[in-house]
Amino acid sequence: MAVLAETQKTSLKGKSMRKFKILLAGTVAALAMSGAAHAQRGTDGDLKILFWQAVSTLNPYLSGGTKEVYSSSMVIEPLARYDETGALVPWLVTEIPTVDNGGVAKDMKSITWKLKPDLKWSDGTAVTAEDAIFTWKYCTAPDGGCAQGAYFEGVTNVEAIDASTIKVSFADAKPYPYSAFVGAQAPIIQAAQFKDCLGAKAPECTSANFGPIGTGPFVVKEFKPNDVVTFEANSNYRDAAKPAFASVTLKGGGDAASAARSVLETGEFDYAWNMQVEPEILEQMMAAGKGKIEVAFGTQVERIDINPYGVDASLGDKRSTKEAGPHPALSDPAVRRALSIAIDREIIDEAGYGPNGQPTCNILPAPDIYVSTAVDWCLKQDVEGANKLLEDAGWKMGSDGIREKDGVKLSFLYQTSTNSVRQGTQALVKDMWSQIGVSVELRNISASVFFGGDPASPDTFQKFMADIQMYTNNFDGTDPEKYMAGWMCDKIPSPATGWQGENIVRYCNPEYDALVKELGKTGELEKRAEIAKKLNDMLSNDVAQIPLIHRGQPSAVNNTLLGVKMNAWDSELWNVADWSRAK
Repeated sequence: MAVLAETQKTSLKGKSMRKFKILLAGTVAALAMSGAAHAQRGTDGDLKILFWQAVSTLNPYLSGGTKEVYSSSMVIEPLARYDETGALVPWLVTEIPTVDNGGVAKDMKSITWKLKPDLKWSDGTAVTAEDAIFTWKYCTAPDGGCAQGAYFEGVTNVEAIDASTIKVSFADAKPYPYSAFVGAQAPIIQAAQFKDCLGAKAPECTSANFGPIGTGPFVVKEFKPNDVVTFEANSNYRDAAKPAFASVTLKGGGDAASAARSVLETGEFDYAWNMQVEPEILEQMMAAGKGKIEVAFGTQVERIDINPYGVDASLGDKRSTKEAGPHPALSDPAVRRALSIAIDREIIDEAGYGPNGQPTCNILPAPDIYVSTAVDWCLKQDVEGANKLLEDAGWKMGSDGIREKDGVKLSFLYQTSTNSVRQGTQALVKDMWSQIGVSVELRNISASVFFGGDPASPDTFQKFMADIQMYTNNFDGTDPEKYMAGWMCDKIPSPATGWQGENIVRYCNPEYDALVKELGKTGELEKRAEIAKKLNDMLSNDVAQIPLIHRGQPSAVNNTLLGVKMNAWDSELWNVADWSRAK
């Protein structure tokens, strides 16, 4: 059994590719400029980035939010990451370990990484294997919660062969060993800075969480949570000529439309992330000629979460936990399936995504080898079938048009982040569900709060205090193992984990857990794809979540900004060290 190739690449599906080409028409000339000669360090002034979802922490281990992962990626880095093609590339190490070069053990129960020589933290101290060891201990500490725990699934030990050599050992043979310390979600943190922040103390280490010492091209100068982060060039960065920008101002807040306008119409900002804006509005803005929309298609899926547990406020601390007991309505499989097939995904796609999306029934939408067609039952809206499911399950239509059973009404609180596309989708879904006797109360929460990492806030998507919620999620790289591990029973957020954990929908199925472990032991790519499809199908058929749209990642780029390589497999800011200003 040979180790999997470390570079798995994917191509867009036909429809997505056509859409992609339509949106990017006319930008070829601008892209060609990206190969211009790089300026010297700090000569290009201030880089202005806008995240309309403001950043709440710069520690991605305390927040699974994309905004935290991306912003922190300019400061703290992994051993290896994925480039814009999905290829695994060395970052803080000399090469990608394989069986052939001796870096992966022949029994596939360990992988050994070799740090680049003379690698320094931004404070001038040496990066050593001890920092990797500490990072593993930090994320797996008892009584703590780690938002990226799936990256360390199956790791039994991390040890220092010498100061620059890191050996990661696994409980079982791991044919795809590129998880721990790989990608933007699993960076190395400095042991000296975080040594007193293990377990329950992790959220209390404000200075470290807000200003991590890193190896990236920038260091944190000032952080105002849920507002603005200012960075300055790292004087100890390993490439003396980079970054070209002397500083970065990352502003948070507002909304997607105003963020798009600030790049595409006014040119006030250089880069704006996550342009979740109606396609026709983006086209109008681009007509101003100040910037362009660049898109990468990866694994993002806009989905609706279904809460299996009780959420009544009277439950107190038990709310949205196993101790609350089953949800009085949503624990019924017939209800969950009816909600899914009552949705017209084509209408949602046309209204909110256009060239940047396509309807899907899959939680795992890419690469193509992992894409299942066995759950396409949800693609065609079936209101009649949904009504029959509910009727047969004993949910009878009331005089008020709301179905009821044993005194329980099909009446739900449906929350999401504040965004015009999401509010538009909410309104459409509410109308579709009304046709099957389901009443919905809509709620939207500031994205900075909803995707924030504040354990004290009741409004984070991790706490999930509503019946139903909607957002998007994806995974780093092209191998889905660690992503699919995120639905294992031990990844459920709870008070005991500080509300950290990838399993937001509280799905718990021993058969699913066993299949994930089988995936971790399987080397042949075709067999891995077969298992991954089965995992996807279990989630979709059990309706743990309702997949809606396979989304592209659109961001706005000023025409004067060079070097941007859109990346759907890692952080969009993965190569910010190479960005520069057109002269």
